[in-house]
Amino acid sequence: MNIKILHIDSNHPLLWDQLNKAGFVNHSDFTSSKEEIENKIQDYQGIVIRSRFKIDKSFLDKAINLQFIARVGAGLESIDCEYATSKKIALIAAPEGNRNAVAEHSLGMILSLFNNLNQADTEIKSGNWNRESNRGHELDGKTVGIIGYGNMGKALAKKLQGFDVKVLCYDILDSVADANAKQVSLKELQQKTDLLSLHIPWTPETDKMVNTKFINDFEKPFWIINTSRGKNIVTADLVAAMQSGKILGAGLDVLEYEKLSFETLFNDTHTPDALKYLLNAKNALLTPHIAGWTFESHERLAQVIVDKIKLKYQVQ
Repeated sequence: MNIKILHIDSNHPLLWDQLNKAGFVNHSDFTSSKEEIENKIQDYQGIVIRSRFKIDKSFLDKAINLQFIARVGAGLESIDCEYATSKKIALIAAPEGNRNAVAEHSLGMILSLFNNLNQADTEIKSGNWNRESNRGHELDGKTVGIIGYGNMGKALAKKLQGFDVKVLCYDILDSVADANAKQVSLKELQQKTDLLSLHIPWTPETDKMVNTKFINDFEKPFWIINTSRGKNIVTADLVAAMQSGKILGAGLDVLEYEKLSFETLFNDTHTPDALKYLLNAKNALLTPHIAGWTFESHERLAQVIVDKIKLKYQVQ
């Protein structure tokens, strides 16, 4: 076999080691610019990425021998998928690899928001012992609405079976429900939900999906968790709903203002007003795009990618 693979982001070492043992030729380049990578991509049949830069039409036109693109993660929004597919380039992702991590993170955010855990911890460490203002809510008895019932949504619904909750799911695909969630229309989900969790990709259809109209279509005030993509929510509209009381609290692992690499949120000199509000809101819980970023998922994601590459080439 003479399949050459270029790795442009670092990953768990097992990915490199197992591909080597399977007979693939591995090269790495974690520092060159997109243009520099484009100048040599014609030498490779495969590329392994995370999110360093966009794999666009310009890049793909230079990748004349490319047979696959493997993204060590769930989403493929950094790739011009339609153009890649038209060039018969296989697209490989690993949503199975971090679905458990995302589900656990989502559940952790829910319980922290409901019980004011982060706020109470901060207050005690500042010398304040406030019990009544930190009185919490119980998850039991609530209706949880999950939008996007794929790997991540299903994993969260499974975790929720330990609670006395009703789980509803909405998805653009029919018949995705299982024993852990009832599939309903978006309208019914908005009528019944107390807690909303987003598990959707970032696409033209989901971009800015959660806006003022979307929020106001919910019958009851509700909590919201987003571990999908930041640009699925209009942050200014979210903040307005938090200020009015329509949204009771927000757990956000992702933010509208993230760059493609997910690494540079605070590099800009201007901080939007909506972000300033979230940074100071007691009912907002923020994490830096780490829901799927556990030690276990780091290894599992790499293993899924290795297995799928080997399967493509029928290598044991």
